Amino acid sequence: MQMKAFSLAIAAILALSPGLFASPAKTYQVTGPILEMNDTMIAVEKEQGKNERWEIARDASTKANGAMKVGDKVTITYTMTATEVEVKPAKADKAAKAEGRTSPSPATKK
Repeated sequence: MQMKAFSLAIAAILALSPGLFASPAKTYQVTGPILEMNDTMIAVEKEQGKNERWEIARDASTKANGAMKVGDKVTITYTMTATEVEVKPAKADKAAKAEGRTSPSPATKK
C-alpha cells in the first residue's frame, strides 16, 4: 500500500512540474561595435565594413559588465523567442476542395 501511495505522489509531482523537462532556450551571440543604443535597444555592426546592422532589444533585466557607449566593441548574447505566430493554412488542391476534402487527393495510376 505504501508503494502505491509513493508512486502516486511521484506521478503527481512530475505532472505538476513540466518545467523540469523543458530544455533551455538556445543562445546566440553577435559581436561588433555599437552603432546606436538606448534604453530598449542596442544596434551593432555585425561584420565591419559590410553595413550589416543588428538591433537587439534590451530592458532593465539586461546585464552588462560595464558602461557602454557608441563605438565600443561588444559581444551580445541573446535568445530568439517568438512573440506572435500568424498561421496561414496550406493550400489544398482544387479537386480536394471540390469534393469537400481538406487533404490533397492521392495520385492515380493510369
